[in-house]
Amino acid sequence: MDEVKSIKEWKPHIKPVLSCKASEFRLMGYENATQEDIWNCLTEKVWKGNPEKHLYEVVEDIFHLGTDIYLSYLTVNAYKQDDLEASIAALLH
Repeated sequence: MDEVKSIKEWKPHIKPVLSCKASEFRLMGYENATQEDIWNCLTEKVWKGNPEKHLYEVVEDIFHLGTDIYLSYLTVNAYKQDDLEASIAALLH
């Protein structure tokens, strides 16, 4: 298959690959890793949006995703969540 599609168009076809990567990360100690976390990490850190790629490129990117990039993604999201919670608390008090 030599078809090029946007990343979002490939998502339904790569769920088994995302599941495999999430399982790998859980085995490495990231117990809360999910397919959606892996997808969001790739979208924000690796693909930076919705580029067009071949299916084999998307699968390769998933399998090459390292724990360093995933940990960076988790850390940034934790800070964002803390900021959101602080903002909500400030509004309520």
